[in-house]
Amino acid sequence: MKKERISDRDKALFEAGIKLGALYHQFTGSPVNLKTATSLEKAIQESISVQPFVEEISVSIDRKKLKEKLNGKFGYTELQGPMLNVWIKVKYGQARVFVRMQYEPALAYPLMKIENIEKI
Repeated sequence: MKKERISDRDKALFEAGIKLGALYHQFTGSPVNLKTATSLEKAIQESISVQPFVEEISVSIDRKKLKEKLNGKFGYTELQGPMLNVWIKVKYGQARVFVRMQYEPALAYPLMKIENIEKI
């Protein structure tokens, strides 16, 4: 079996995928309401931003989807994947990648995808 060199691009994409997967599985299920959504967005951003190779991250929780899921009696719900819109920029060596997680209505799924790759 021939070994191929693993490039900075490969490593950056791997790191970016790990960040999105960790974010999704760490934070979905967190209690949230309209009053706490902003602080949860900030907590997610700050948590992921300290991980290696993250240059920038943006997290937003869809307030419309959140409002639709609120429990009338207790006034909160759990954070769900379809509520998340996340953008992350990761730099590894000579590569910078931009990845996103956002709800795709056609798939009824919060899809994680590569948006752009730069050689620097």
